[in-house]
Amino acid sequence: MQSDQVRKAVREGYARRAQGGTSCCSGVGCCGTPTSTSEAIGYTADELRSIPAGADLGLGCGNPTSLAGLKEGEAVLDLGSGAGIDCFLAARIVGEAGHVIGVDMTPEMVDRARENARTYQFENVEFRLGEIEHLPVADAAVDVVISNCVINLSPDKPRVFREAYRVLRPGGRMVVSDLVLRRELPDEVRSSLEAYVACVAGAARKDDYLAMIRAAGFEGIRVLKEAPADAALPGTADGDGVPAIVSLTLEATKPTTG
Repeated sequence: MQSDQVRKAVREGYARRAQGGTSCCSGVGCCGTPTSTSEAIGYTADELRSIPAGADLGLGCGNPTSLAGLKEGEAVLDLGSGAGIDCFLAARIVGEAGHVIGVDMTPEMVDRARENARTYQFENVEFRLGEIEHLPVADAAVDVVISNCVINLSPDKPRVFREAYRVLRPGGRMVVSDLVLRRELPDEVRSSLEAYVACVAGAARKDDYLAMIRAAGFEGIRVLKEAPADAALPGTADGDGVPAIVSLTLEATKPTTG
């Protein structure tokens, strides 16, 4: 599949979801999780009550914000921010002295997130239209980068990690939740645009994913949480029914020097 073809399919799928569709794709849930609720993947009821009702579209595979150790006054960047669920949670933690930036390539998602921010008067959050491979963010501008089930959608994951490294201040950290593979998927799944939009076909092998992060310059890579993903596409489970896809939340740090 060509990169432009993938981006077009992803943008169209998530535009449908932003506009009120039941799924990003036909027949399967986004992020390969058709039956998972936000609480099932790690959000608490209190967290979900604290954010705008329209911010939770059920598109994640974890809760990176809860594991990022955010502090009051920090600047946070969310890669692929969608309707803003993780941005709004981060905004409540970093407070008025902090700042949260969400970047998403789907205009309909950015519009929805901005409306959520205006309606619920979140003054320390902004949403920017852009691709995570070409972040509209200055060098060394943020303390923390988060992302939730989005990097697997990128056809150029190494560049995403290099961009995350670029915008982080020295000593800054990246905490992401994403889907990765335990083994290779069948060709018919890998070549399916529907499976790509569902966060399945574009997922990388776990070892390769971690290697991309190291190659970008990050240190101290730690897996914080790992669990089988509820992937529903044919060919994504082993013979014993164990999914080939896992949800991973990890942390990595940009060195203070060098």
